[in-house]
Amino acid sequence: MQIYKKLNMKIIKYISFALLLLALSGCKKYLDKAPLDSINTSNFYQTSDDAISAINAAYQPLQRPKLYNIRMWTSDIYAGNSITGGGGGTDGIETIEEANFTTDPTNAGVLDLWRGPWPGILYCNLVIQNVPNINMDTTLRNRIIGEAKFLRANYYFILVRFFGDVPLITKPTSPSDLFPARTPVAQVYQQIISDLKDAINLLPPRETYSGSDIGRASKGAAVGTLAKVYVTLGDYTDALPLCQEVTSLGYTLNANYADNFNPANKNGIEALFEIQYSGSTTYGFFDDQNQASWTSPYMGPRNTSFVGGAYGWNQPTQEFVASYEPGDLRKDMTILYQGCPDFDGNVYQSSYSSTGYNVRKFLVPTSVSPQYNTSPENFPVLRYADVLLMQAESMNELGQTSLALAPINLVRERAGLPDIPAGTSQGNLRTLILHERRMELAFEGQRWFDLMRINNGQYGIDFLHSIGKTNVTAKNLLMPIPQIDLQANPNLTQNPGY
Repeated sequence: MQIYKKLNMKIIKYISFALLLLALSGCKKYLDKAPLDSINTSNFYQTSDDAISAINAAYQPLQRPKLYNIRMWTSDIYAGNSITGGGGGTDGIETIEEANFTTDPTNAGVLDLWRGPWPGILYCNLVIQNVPNINMDTTLRNRIIGEAKFLRANYYFILVRFFGDVPLITKPTSPSDLFPARTPVAQVYQQIISDLKDAINLLPPRETYSGSDIGRASKGAAVGTLAKVYVTLGDYTDALPLCQEVTSLGYTLNANYADNFNPANKNGIEALFEIQYSGSTTYGFFDDQNQASWTSPYMGPRNTSFVGGAYGWNQPTQEFVASYEPGDLRKDMTILYQGCPDFDGNVYQSSYSSTGYNVRKFLVPTSVSPQYNTSPENFPVLRYADVLLMQAESMNELGQTSLALAPINLVRERAGLPDIPAGTSQGNLRTLILHERRMELAFEGQRWFDLMRINNGQYGIDFLHSIGKTNVTAKNLLMPIPQIDLQANPNLTQNPGY
């Protein structure tokens, strides 16, 4: 069932809880619930199994194409690391418009980003309101509430960075609340921070999870995400101890950079939080409930046998490739170029891409994923390398430039690069840290947010101008509010310039 296809803010208010269970629990015991066309909590939120089913539902929107299965990673395209690629013509036209900064409020990709988080927010609100009333194991109850607060913070973190002011909804809504107004950014961030602080206190360390629970939100995920929120806000004083706490929780770098993107190494020692995919083909590939990752089939060189699918999206630019330092081991693990090491016995030709390059780091061999709809690869939301670079940035901005060399050099050493020497100035190190973030986190959906947060977005405007995107202005620091939802909700307002 595609419950959320063509979903808008108004429809969200009417989603029935019974339909939520039917679509997302997958358990036969819920198929007999009635009525299916109205909210019914009388038969639910009675047991710990109900609570687990409800929190499982809250994770699922992260997996959808509206968020991490395509829209989040395509932000690297309009951040200038790559071009859309694909089949040409109108294929990916919404992403081409975003990359050309000709986006308007009717853009389909923007609509996905706007609508994608709201089902997850609803599910989290239902958990936070109802699970405390269940007679169940206290430790499990606390964990589930902590997961819901962590997830709600993440959904809002996506919205506020792309759109600025957004409606702040912290309780399940009713038909009397059809038309929420936008809430100021500062207040949204206050809620995000509050939720993450609660999650830190409620969530267990990752080591407590086993079996099918591996990959759930953990204390380390909440600590690292809160650090990222503070770095986004320029609050380095609060960010620094959180980065250091992540290290104390036992996270470390994989010895091999490529292990971060190997389906056999999911939720590994470097992973703070990943979007989980099983590769299951139970649901249709384009359905919201699809459990197969889109990164490998979408990024594989078009019309080749490199991977199942091979649609040729997300082609790295020459400017990005030229930004690698000589000897950077990440280059051969991140991109395909003529003369690069073979991929699973396949020799790459520059003619496979209009730029001469394709993304390699997310490709899954056909021995693991033989078809377009079978990739089990997780998507990395937060890695320890990211935390180390946030730690270096925080130290440098707080005047601890000499101390900041240690964490960034850990990342560089794994990449086979020489240490940044002692005596590097604060200004030069600032530039080097942002460069390191670009290369380390390439195509993971992080670059756009780095461009937009530094110097109130002027860093991003200047960079985009330098690579030829000269039509970028301050209005492009935020996406437009979709026109269809502006028309449905008279209390919504448009971002400036659109």
